[in-house]
Amino acid sequence: MTRPTAAREPLYRRRPLLAGFLRQCPLLLVIVVVGAGLGLVALEQWRSGLVVMGLAVLGAGVLRLLLPARRIGFLAVRSRRVDVALSSVVGIAVVSIALAIPVE
Repeated sequence: MTRPTAAREPLYRRRPLLAGFLRQCPLLLVIVVVGAGLGLVALEQWRSGLVVMGLAVLGAGVLRLLLPARRIGFLAVRSRRVDVALSSVVGIAVVSIALAIPVE
């Protein structure tokens, strides 16, 4: 006799806390990269630090563009178009301004 196989419940029903943490991984990644940029700024490598932070914001926009809504977590603030556009503009602005300031 074969036993009927029950469909496996999704992770958010089996382990809601773990599913909530996993959903915030893209935001955690962006925060870690921004923290690395802030560390560079604290070590007086301000140009490199600002470039890293700008690239982190650009990466947030790319993650928002590529990941589905159920996996993006708190990186989804507004509509997808607005989030991607604002992240791209801010990231490009920070990187370009950091690179445009002349070195003494």
